Amino acid sequence: MKTLCALALACLVALPAFAQAPAAPPANPITASVGGQLAMVKGNIVKSAEQVPESLYGFKATPEVRSFGQLFGHVADANYAICAVAAGEKNPGLNVEKTKTTKADLIAALNESFAYCEKALAATTDANGGEMRELFGMKMARLAWLSFAVSHDFEHYGNIVTYQRLNKMVPPSSQGRGM
Repeated sequence: MKTLCALALACLVALPAFAQAPAAPPANPITASVGGQLAMVKGNIVKSAEQVPESLYGFKATPEVRSFGQLFGHVADANYAICAVAAGEKNPGLNVEKTKTTKADLIAALNESFAYCEKALAATTDANGGEMRELFGMKMARLAWLSFAVSHDFEHYGNIVTYQRLNKMVPPSSQGRGM
């Protein structure tokens, strides 16, 4: 019994030595958090665009709403518009939703628009993230605009998920979970 107690005590004393030290927080934790969310929504939207067959890019849940292809184009256009404000640049105004129709072109436009937002994010820190910017008659902090871009993307990912479910597809965010 004494040996068992001694062994248990030795394990408890040694346990902290084996525990990993907590990772140091990133230099810009708020900006890094927005970046993590951007990476998540980018992955889901781009994977969806890749997963949807080109034959369904014209699919609309109802006649009054955007098609799959138009949704992907709209996300790209909004990424440019919102992230340009965060970067303090002029919106390139590519009008992807109205000018790109093929799956390959829309996937390329999505990737380029997310790269544009990633560039704007890379130039942003927690310190300069408070610089005020204006869009749609609203003034918000630079980091708030980047967060808004992420929120907008998640909003439309929700539309994409609905369209995928209507077409018997499992969206990327549900894949691998046994659903």
